[in-house]
Amino acid sequence: MFESYSYTVEERFVRYVQVDTQSDPQSSSFPSTEKQKDLGRILVRELIEAGVPDAEMDEYGYVYATLSANTDKAVPVICFCAHMDTAPDCTGTGVKPIVHRNYDGGDIVLPDDPAQVISPSEHPYLASRKGDDIITASGTTLLGADDKAGVAVIMDMVNFFVQHPEVKHGKIRVLFTPDEEIGRGVDKLDMARLGADFGYTLDSGERGSLEDETFSADGMTVTFSGRSAHPGYGRDKLVNAIKVASLFVDLLPKDEWSPETTDGRYGFVHPVRINGLAEKATVELIIRDFYTRKLSAYEDALRDRVEDALRAFPGATAEVVVKEQYRNMKEVLDLHPQVSQYAEEAIARAGVKVHKSSARGGTDGSRLSFMGLPCPNIFTGEMAFHGKHEYVSVQDMQKSVETIVYLAMIWEEKA
Repeated sequence: MFESYSYTVEERFVRYVQVDTQSDPQSSSFPSTEKQKDLGRILVRELIEAGVPDAEMDEYGYVYATLSANTDKAVPVICFCAHMDTAPDCTGTGVKPIVHRNYDGGDIVLPDDPAQVISPSEHPYLASRKGDDIITASGTTLLGADDKAGVAVIMDMVNFFVQHPEVKHGKIRVLFTPDEEIGRGVDKLDMARLGADFGYTLDSGERGSLEDETFSADGMTVTFSGRSAHPGYGRDKLVNAIKVASLFVDLLPKDEWSPETTDGRYGFVHPVRINGLAEKATVELIIRDFYTRKLSAYEDALRDRVEDALRAFPGATAEVVVKEQYRNMKEVLDLHPQVSQYAEEAIARAGVKVHKSSARGGTDGSRLSFMGLPCPNIFTGEMAFHGKHEYVSVQDMQKSVETIVYLAMIWEEKA
């Protein structure tokens, strides 16, 4: 079926990554940066030009579009979703994508900063892609494969179905979201407007990967209040909130709980921001585990360390606020096993070995699953994301296109 198909995923990807869509966790607007809408407008225009007339972007930057069913069967409405923003960890301004044809298996030196070397010794998956066409940035920015690879894959799927109306599928909804990288990707999503029954995010890495489990996640903010006084006359008066906050962070375990010392199915506690003055200082932490019940145990242990820090600084006080961020999608997907089963079948039909895995993080699908849209995560080939060594295989993206085409077909066949 794909032997004569001319994939568009590479040229789309190369164009999309040159649009700066970095999100901003310090912004209170939605989307957090208006420039994310620049890509949204491009996608809407391309969808309409491809023959998808209802493509639109709402005020919040969400892009919606529909591929109408071409079958008489009653097929559940399937959504394919990817996010448009790139991570705030590394600049996304001025991305210069480079296509390394027929990758030779060696080190890839990035020309704009030769100190940036993508080596298969540090990135073992890269070695397995010898002979592929590898896309990187030039050395001064991230690439944006997370998740513009997913965006390009979905757009190429649309292109395939428009060109092949004889291939049967039910109604397909396309969704592109902003602000996923800062945890707000579905905050303003109109689920009724989306109108889908089941979904798949395209936001995973290695070829064949299917993630049907994520961390459960909470955020904790601890605000320490001290007592301000002139430092020249502060004896027995001054209580420095910065010192209290610093002690609290120092009391966190060094050889457990932390992302630096855990992997596999172990969770962690991770301080992500500390700021303040002598009178008031704030520590922000993220708390992660595959087992939701364990989050409260971490949180109780953190409260104990808050109290330990306060005892060392009489007169200091603290306020602890915990906010739910997302939950393990597996809790929902286990109730709808066909969603993952059909994805496994589609990956295999594309000639790829299925690799089921658990994401040590979260996707839009984590929250969508609990909003009524069971939503596992499918590979796109994006690797080493959030940094200058990010790369993607063109052939991986092509296999992802094939996978979701087959997936839409399977839903129609099983209906």
